[in-house]
Amino acid sequence: MTDEEYMRLALDEAGRAAALDEVPVGAVVVRRGEIIARAHNTRETGKCALDHAELLAIRDACRAAGGWRLNDTTLYVTLEPCPMCAGAILNARIDRVVFGARDPRFGAFGSLFNLNELPLNHKTEIKDGVLADESSDLLSSFFKRKRAAQADKGVETE
Repeated sequence: MTDEEYMRLALDEAGRAAALDEVPVGAVVVRRGEIIARAHNTRETGKCALDHAELLAIRDACRAAGGWRLNDTTLYVTLEPCPMCAGAILNARIDRVVFGARDPRFGAFGSLFNLNELPLNHKTEIKDGVLADESSDLLSSFFKRKRAAQADKGVETE
């Protein structure tokens, strides 16, 4: 499969998050051509700040791999990882990250800063912009709906 095909699977996961009224971010972990984990955001339903798609996918990938080192893996995620997720990616020794949309507010692989540039003992290869428009559109339409729902309730939004 290609990067675009794996990213479509991550977009499917993001759609599952949106259906739960979660921020639509999805992630897929692939090792040697085999999908070993997939996840989507569940912060609201799980009531946990740690329930980002990337962290959930990394947890499940570690279980599938039988250890915490995820060498020979690629993480596909629809939104550029935040600092927390970027740290987990580097700690898990993920070889490659492919993401869709950039995140100018929290992106830790180039948008806000690049954690990969710090003198850490692991670096990951980064490829950005894969199906970025689809990823951005999904996020934009989600937040547009959220703002409209808040306006309908008479709640002011930024």
